[in-house]
Amino acid sequence: MAKVLVATDKPFAKVAVDGIRKIVEGAGFELALLEKYTDKADLLKAVADVDAIIVRSDIISADVVEAAKNLKVVVRAGAGYDNLDLAACTAKGVVAMNTPGQNSNAVAELALGMMIYMARNQFTPVAGTEIKGKRLGIHAYGNVGKLVASHAKGFGMEIYAFDPFVKKEDMEKDGVNVVASVEELYAVSDYLSLHIPANDKTKKSIGYDLLTKMPKGATLINTARKEVIDEEGMMKALEERTDLKYASDIAADTHAALVDKFGVRVFATPKKMGAQTSEANVNAGLAAANQIVNFIKNGDRTFQVNK
Repeated sequence: MAKVLVATDKPFAKVAVDGIRKIVEGAGFELALLEKYTDKADLLKAVADVDAIIVRSDIISADVVEAAKNLKVVVRAGAGYDNLDLAACTAKGVVAMNTPGQNSNAVAELALGMMIYMARNQFTPVAGTEIKGKRLGIHAYGNVGKLVASHAKGFGMEIYAFDPFVKKEDMEKDGVNVVASVEELYAVSDYLSLHIPANDKTKKSIGYDLLTKMPKGATLINTARKEVIDEEGMMKALEERTDLKYASDIAADTHAALVDKFGVRVFATPKKMGAQTSEANVNAGLAAANQIVNFIKNGDRTFQVNK
């Protein structure tokens, strides 16, 4: 009998855990829970005899993979998977997966909420602006970017996008203006919604040069990863361009200094909030459980990220 471990220092909602249990035990597998753990030793002990692991933001490092002698698959319940050591998984023949799309609407709604919050100067008693009629640039037109575009149309925004991995005609079908370069995207965007992953090519790729191309009064919204921001370059851009604003759902390493210097022009949520809705919590957990069952029973690797 295959054993599936749900290892979450920040647990899923009860309804999600109940759903995961129903899927896992319905497939004839055993379910084990490790919740609210504070010591990595507890995780290392818990993985010793499991065939599969479901995590949220928990770190599956090389020593965890090494300790899990029977491990066949690990699934990150969410889109980002930089908490999984892909090299270690590959070296041990472990399939690593994510659950793309399950958190997308939650992230998209947060991005729009941040735009309004920043347009109204963080709800301080000063005249703000409206987002209706403004140009919204979407940097990466994946699951989240597509939903941001759809929702933003309801606010009367004009949508632009850049994504070299998505066909131009597919974006145009959604009523999106497709630009030819990332530089053109930033130059046209009153609001820029950032959705690129953090990898060797994108880390620190958003900095002074791109930010200073943005129109007067522009706002960068980052619901991706803090690592894609060149914080030194952003600091310089905000100093020179007193009209620019930045909001993120994960605080920059220099967040305190940014707020001290720029006040309500900078905002970050207390923790990463993109997937923090009850709906996203449930969707991602159930998707992870279904993917594990389909992999173990049918060899389905559709969402494998360490190919």
